[in-house]
Amino acid sequence: MVFLLLGLCVILFCIWQNNSIVITKSVYRNPKIPEEFNGYVIAQISDLHNKEFGSGQNALLNRLESVSPDLIVITGDLVDSRRYRLEPAMQFVNGAVKIAPVYYVSGNHESRLRQYPEIKSRLTDAGVHVLDDAAEKISIGNSSIELLGLRDPAFADSDDTDGDHTAELADRLARWSSPDTFQILLCHRPELFSLYTEHHMDLVFTGHAHGGQIRLPFVGGLVAPGQGIFPRYTSGSYTRGATTMVVSRGLGNSLFPVRVFNHPEIVVVTLQSNA
Repeated sequence: MVFLLLGLCVILFCIWQNNSIVITKSVYRNPKIPEEFNGYVIAQISDLHNKEFGSGQNALLNRLESVSPDLIVITGDLVDSRRYRLEPAMQFVNGAVKIAPVYYVSGNHESRLRQYPEIKSRLTDAGVHVLDDAAEKISIGNSSIELLGLRDPAFADSDDTDGDHTAELADRLARWSSPDTFQILLCHRPELFSLYTEHHMDLVFTGHAHGGQIRLPFVGGLVAPGQGIFPRYTSGSYTRGATTMVVSRGLGNSLFPVRVFNHPEIVVVTLQSNA
């Protein structure tokens, strides 16, 4: 009987851990931010991996709407390449575009799918700005900031190209980098932090690490793709020089199906100018 109750408690704990969405809020300050963007709220969604939160993604959309974002950024892996289903992602996207403008970059799971052209087309048709190796300005009044997006470097492998993919990313960032303009970079990969700092990106949103999947007190995440055991970049913000990188713990799971001490997360960052 004791083991039965213990087993039931473990099951209920896992269900709660993997379905109860937390909202993590922070304030990012930088004098490069125009005054018109003071108080500008950015909500980040990452690594949905086909996960469903209520009928029609209502639980997720309600949590997202509750933070009243001015902008929603999606940093890859909306779908899972191991069990491809586009509809859960589109249910979320179709609701999200009604809340705020949505900008998206691909993740490594999208790179594995021959259906990616369809995914990209469906996102664009829904009103999403797809920033795979693209840049756009966002303006308020006479002021603007730049939103940059790098497609996942795994696409270079699927394109059968040769050479140093990091060098290709560095070249693009070097061409984009502008010391006088506040720039936000979207890229799936936190392990490339040194590349972002080298090219003086101001604020970077990433995912991919799933929070380290299992998180332990005083230790943090245990394992992350691209970083291995005891990964360095799994959750929260990291600052080096002029660059701050935000790493979302994401919402869904992939190869390992359970999160432990690692709730699904919506990240919310409010911009503030020091001027």
